[in-house]
Amino acid sequence: MAAAAAVSAVLTGCGGDVSSTRTPVVEGGTVTIATTAETPSFNPYAQFGLSLAPYAYDSLVDVARDGRVVSGLAERWRAGASTAGFTLRKGVTCSDGTTLTASGVARSLRYAGDPRHRLVGARTALPGVPFTVSADDAERTVSVRTASPYSFIVRTIGLLPVVCPAGLADPGALDRRSQGTGPYVLSGYASGGPYLFTRRRGYAWGPGGAGNAAPGQPERIVVTVVPQESTVANLLLTGGVNIAMVTGPDRARLTGHGLATAQVPTVVGLTFFNERSDRPLSDPVLRRALVGTLDRKGLANVAIGGDGTPARALTAPHSLCYSDVAAGNLPSRGSAVRDLRAAGWTRDARGRLVRQGRPLRLRVLSSADFGSTLPSVAELMAVTWQTLGVAVDLVGESRNAVVQAMYGSGDFDVVVGSSPGPPLPAQLVPYFSGTPSSGGLNFAHVANPVYDRFVAQALRSPGSASCADWNRAAAALLRSADALPVADGTSTVYGYRTTFAVVPGGRIVPTSIRLHR
Repeated sequence: MAAAAAVSAVLTGCGGDVSSTRTPVVEGGTVTIATTAETPSFNPYAQFGLSLAPYAYDSLVDVARDGRVVSGLAERWRAGASTAGFTLRKGVTCSDGTTLTASGVARSLRYAGDPRHRLVGARTALPGVPFTVSADDAERTVSVRTASPYSFIVRTIGLLPVVCPAGLADPGALDRRSQGTGPYVLSGYASGGPYLFTRRRGYAWGPGGAGNAAPGQPERIVVTVVPQESTVANLLLTGGVNIAMVTGPDRARLTGHGLATAQVPTVVGLTFFNERSDRPLSDPVLRRALVGTLDRKGLANVAIGGDGTPARALTAPHSLCYSDVAAGNLPSRGSAVRDLRAAGWTRDARGRLVRQGRPLRLRVLSSADFGSTLPSVAELMAVTWQTLGVAVDLVGESRNAVVQAMYGSGDFDVVVGSSPGPPLPAQLVPYFSGTPSSGGLNFAHVANPVYDRFVAQALRSPGSASCADWNRAAAALLRSADALPVADGTSTVYGYRTTFAVVPGGRIVPTSIRLHR
């Protein structure tokens, strides 16, 4: 899911912890971290700002690498089906030196949740239902109430970055500077990178009460944009970068060089189909037939760059509610051609697939910015469909161009993206339901009443008690070919002379980073 990849919050499930007895550590050093794409705005609620937010912003709670919820700005919390309460730690300060109050937190949550602000990054992390927030500064408590039951209040609202009052007084300035409580402050920013973060003093309220003054904690973190994975691998081997994620075949070159590693489960090649009424794939029979013709094992092999496993779900392995929902629900190869004929599709004298004299032409988008193998996945899809007589315009674009087509022009029929997997099954809902509109996330114009029905049932149950209905909802999407996950995969986070902890989804915990000689 291209857009989801850019803005998804932390995946709850399994992750990695890179630890070492290496000594000595470097005091006051600089750690360079590679990222594959630019961050047009550092606003943590903007479309791409969420990924870098943990360096400068905290949330009410956090997630440990084993999936447990741990303390953040809040030292205690409780939740029911429609309510949650958080008690703040004492002594939390913003980067401008002011004390963070409960009312300051409430103001940030209200701002992020206000649909008038059209904050795409925030919307992917927040509940898919309206909510209200109240605060008691004397008791240091923040209370949340949702308009209807929601399964995961703590794992959504609780994980949203909190912007300090000074930032909300001038939201436009958040594009270029930070106003948070996090362990670092954004001290240098350009849209094309690099992004420079400098360590704060006196920080002591990180995940589980972590600080940022342990031996080896870097004084500076530099996030640099390196689009090509082959270049990333070279830089890891030579020390040009200290930490980077690699997903493709370049990982083979990195084995045996003493690099620290952490494995991150992913969904590779999560594919959407444009179901807008004026596009050909609004026809569910055609969508199912085209998906049914695909060699899923072959696609998985290409996606992984080796022996791949076809994806079993829309979320990554070991995530909350993960189950094999693909089995028995995806369209079969055997019925695809028969279904096309029954729907009136035939091949004309030129071998083109036509209905009522009109040939079928599809615009298929992909971007290497989302994974080095994805253009090849799109190409294999195109070749398969071309053998049916489908004319395919195969287009490789930058990440930003693909996102613009998805959320702006709508000029696509198929988009092949990738995702670490959303944090929760509930966070898929905006992508698969609701009336598509300007600023909305349902860019593919999906309308699946069976999915909507099971979602409504799932939301009435708290936490893992809702999983059976969430999995029924996901199965409905696959049966209708509203989306196609290609492969279950892993990405690897590598460290050169660094140790660190990684939570699921691949997010590096800033307070865990240590630089070694």
